[in-house]
Amino acid sequence: MLQRAKQRILASALLSLALLTPILAQAEPYPGLAPLFADDSILEVTIDAPLTALMDVRPDKAYLDGSFTFTDVDGTQRKVGLKLRTRGNYRRDKEHCDFAPIRLNFVKSEVAGTLFEGQDKLKLVTHCQNNEPEYENLVMREYLAYRLLHELTPRSYAVRLMRINYLNTENKKTRTRYGFIIEDEDAVAKRNGMKIAKVGLITSKYLEPEHTSLIHVFQYMIGNTEYSVLRPEPDKDCCHNADLMAPKGQSLYTPLAYDFDFSGLVNAPYAEPNPRYKLPNVRTRQFRGSCQYDEQLEATLQYFKEKKDPLYAVVDETEPLTRLTRSSVRRYLDSFYKRIETPADVEEWLIRKCYKTE
Repeated sequence: MLQRAKQRILASALLSLALLTPILAQAEPYPGLAPLFADDSILEVTIDAPLTALMDVRPDKAYLDGSFTFTDVDGTQRKVGLKLRTRGNYRRDKEHCDFAPIRLNFVKSEVAGTLFEGQDKLKLVTHCQNNEPEYENLVMREYLAYRLLHELTPRSYAVRLMRINYLNTENKKTRTRYGFIIEDEDAVAKRNGMKIAKVGLITSKYLEPEHTSLIHVFQYMIGNTEYSVLRPEPDKDCCHNADLMAPKGQSLYTPLAYDFDFSGLVNAPYAEPNPRYKLPNVRTRQFRGSCQYDEQLEATLQYFKEKKDPLYAVVDETEPLTRLTRSSVRRYLDSFYKRIETPADVEEWLIRKCYKTE
């Protein structure tokens, strides 16, 4: 009887792996990925805008006028019109960041035929604090988190790192900082043959199991508890730091994760662990997967083991991470791989922590 049980578990794991592999099989670049996001080189740009007003008022609906200069694929410097507003929740608050994240709004006709062709509204992740240089390192760490997830699956946001010259048109002062733009949600859904879904509270049975298992393990790997693939933020659609997408006519949703600044991998000074788990700090991992995905877990972890070298290569190749940051990130990933090394480790750190009711 025990032998038959083992055979059933093995058969289930093999089936999950067979289902997982075609979903996650990576082409480089992924089919349908816009040229802007198919290149990992650093893009040098200039943003001219009334930045004092932008950061004083912090509009979340009305846009201010500015311009955007970048080097096109043929080496030509191009300057296009741009509208800007601030965005986000936590980092938009002046108490937390003196330089908020920005929404860039391009005129499609002006960027037609350029590197930014087809782009309309893009999220820009900024450096948060103007006078604290270490915050730029946090930008790089969060950029890296997106890159790691994108290495694992095409069902994720692509990002592009930029070195941005911010020219304040009000006082003519210039500040240069790193930041990165995030692929539009509809573009991610389209290249995966899906559409973004707007739904409320859901349960695990409505989520695509193989990909959802991957998201939970990824969030565990980077030490992130500030997310939910089931529950929305107040007065918003599902979910918390995750969008949902699905093929037309299908009822299973695929979670699309974002916002990793509260993760242990980023380790931002302002970040606090989700109070629900009573963790001492954000570097302490807590598995948030549903027990409904136990059948997929073995195949998911095997996939992470197979992707270990490519994931570490992303860390090593991401510029301009400092040597100290690379070393810190590698150690943090090492501790994750240590916890999935044996069945006993998986039982202790993941299976015993899974949710039984969602």
